[in-house]
Order: sequence, then structure tokens, then C-alpha cells
Amino acid sequence: MILLDKPYVSDLLTETIANHQLPLIKNQEFNWLNLPAQVKTIEPEQAIIELNAKEYPLLYSNSENAIEWIVTHLKHTHLPEKIELFKNKARFRTLISDLYPTFFYKEVAYNALDEIMLEELPLSFIIKPNIGFFSLSVHKVTNAAEWDLAKEAIKSSVQNSQKLYPPEVVNTQEFIIEQVIEGDEYAIDAYFSAQGEPVIVGIFKHLFSSDTDVSDRVYFTSKALIEEMLPSFTQFLNEVGTRAQLKNFPMHVEVRVNEHGLVNPIEVNPMRFGGWCTTADLTTLAFGLNPYLYYCHQQKPDWKNLLADKAGKNYCMVLLDNSTGYATSQIESFNFQKLTDSFEKPIELRPTEWKQFPLFGILFTETRDENFREIEKILTSDLREFIIFSK
Repeated sequence: MILLDKPYVSDLLTETIANHQLPLIKNQEFNWLNLPAQVKTIEPEQAIIELNAKEYPLLYSNSENAIEWIVTHLKHTHLPEKIELFKNKARFRTLISDLYPTFFYKEVAYNALDEIMLEELPLSFIIKPNIGFFSLSVHKVTNAAEWDLAKEAIKSSVQNSQKLYPPEVVNTQEFIIEQVIEGDEYAIDAYFSAQGEPVIVGIFKHLFSSDTDVSDRVYFTSKALIEEMLPSFTQFLNEVGTRAQLKNFPMHVEVRVNEHGLVNPIEVNPMRFGGWCTTADLTTLAFGLNPYLYYCHQQKPDWKNLLADKAGKNYCMVLLDNSTGYATSQIESFNFQKLTDSFEKPIELRPTEWKQFPLFGILFTETRDENFREIEKILTSDLREFIIFSK
């Protein structure tokens, strides 16, 4: 069963739902969706009855805005409990603390930020909402000056995020401070089957422009990347699943892997794959593997065959966040043609409502190993070359 919500639903997801007759709940956001006529729907009242009849119902949502509906209506299932376990970053850290006995983390109230003694914290550290996603109010701090700047930025972003997302998604009253997790960053789309087995349906590397960069600008996947990381990520998810007792549970996981191969989670986002239909759609475009279907039909990827002809190719997702330094009121338009002309093989471009969200759009590309410089260039770009100013 599928539960859709704002802010974004891709054509790929709606076509998957329609073409494969996956039951779609007619929640209050249903009329907002642009759906094919052949979509199979189910009334909310009937969906609630059917889902609550099972301890571990099979449900997928594209957006964590749907969490409120799940928590409110599916109290007879294990879903609200499992969602809370992962959305509350401090609680999740406690769950896996035996795996990382020396790892420092601390909960702190938003109104107590100014009372924190910096000398009591490890430098460097990350501070972020205890419940949150999309890099809202995420800051890396390495010294006192950066701590002062981070606190001011947090206060500003808290005010903005409260306008965009419900409190179930971004709880801006509580923050968590964690020691910096060293290593390369990755994202994983996966689900736990009805038998509790982890099934990975996508692996991505998150690129950064500098040590202080915490943006979501570029993720990529490739044959080499998946083959290298699949065994250790599967083992890590087994450890999580054993402790959390998960079944019929999709998730988007962010981790870092240090030089010794230790996999340490940054966060786990429940009930969905990558936000804004990004990573799951990229996997489909890159390898012909549709993660939505694989979860709903409980299929396991045959990675050997899926990757057979993908050597030397990188499939990238570029999130065009407004890094220009200009307010949207100063910008008339974004030159998407100039953007796509700067890549050797754009696969798909998705402009967004950038007047509403701080994101011009999302670009999917295919890039050969020898031309990866085009990805490195967009990674460090402030995007000013692509904007047209208001007169």
C-alpha cells in the first residue's frame, strides 16, 4: 500500500503505482497529486482497517510529511514505534551504542544552546535537530568562533523550517550534538523484508566541496561503488535490524565509512527512500531497478546482472540548492538550458517550485570516469552563472 504526501512526487513513482496497480490511499493530499486515471485507490477508512490488522503492514511513503498520518491512524501496528526509534536521533544512538562504545553524543534543548560550555564538547562536532532531514540546521563546529556562528544560523533556520515542514519532520525544540564521524559519506536505500532480512536497493556516495561543507549538492552511484560497499553495508543493516526488530520497513540510511572500514550511521530516515524521490529514481534510471516495486513485491536485486554493462559509468544526482547568496525575490529565472549544456549526458531534469523551496531543481546525469571533472565543477559552483536577475 502507498501513502503519498507533499512536497514532491515524481512521475516515475506515480507511473509505477498506476502501471502495477499498487493500492494508493486517498488521504487529504490525494487531490493535490497529478495521477494517471488507472490508479488503484483505497479509501482512508478501509486502509486503516487493513493496515491495523497486521503487526508489520507493507506500507511505503514518499515523504516524511506522512508520518503524522501513520502515527495517528496505525497505532495497532509496530510502525509508530519503529518510526520514533529512527526519527529521534538520540534514541537511535542509544539503540546502537554497544556497537560504538566511545562515540560522544548529547541531547540539548534549543533554548539552552547559549548555556552550553564549549570546553565540555569534543572538537570537532556536528549539531543538528534531534528530528530532521534535508540538512536543516546542520552545522559543523571546530572552534569557538564557528560555535557562535552556528548558534545564530540555527536560530534563523529554525524560523524558516517551521514554515516548511510539520513538527513530526523537524522538531526544532531539541538538538543533538555528536562528535564528527570521520570518513567518506554514503547513502543507502534499503528495506527489511517480511522475514526481517535487509535488502539493499541502492547505494550512493555523497560528495562534498570541503571539510566544512554539509550540503546535499551531489550524490553518485556506480558499478564499482555498489560492488565495493554492498557486503559491509548489508552486514551493518543486519546489526540494526537485529536490535530494532524490523519487518516490512523501507529506509534511507546515511553513513560514514572510515579508513578502517568501520560503518557508522549518521541517520536513518524511515518509511521512504531518498527524499523528493531522488535516490530511488536515480537507481531506476541508472540500472533499470525500480526500488518502489522491489519493496512492494519483496524482490531482491540481482546486482551481478544489473551491473554487467555499467563499468566506467557514474550516475549522478545534482541538487541545485540556492547557494547563490541571493534571495529568490532578486532572481527572475534559472537558466536550465545552460546548466544541461555543461554535462556530457543529462538523463533527466526536474525543475522545482524554487520560489517556495530553497532548491532550483534536480538533475540526473550519466558521466564517464574520465569526465568526472564536470561533477566536481558543479559541486563547487555557487550557481550564480545560471541565474537571471529580476529587473
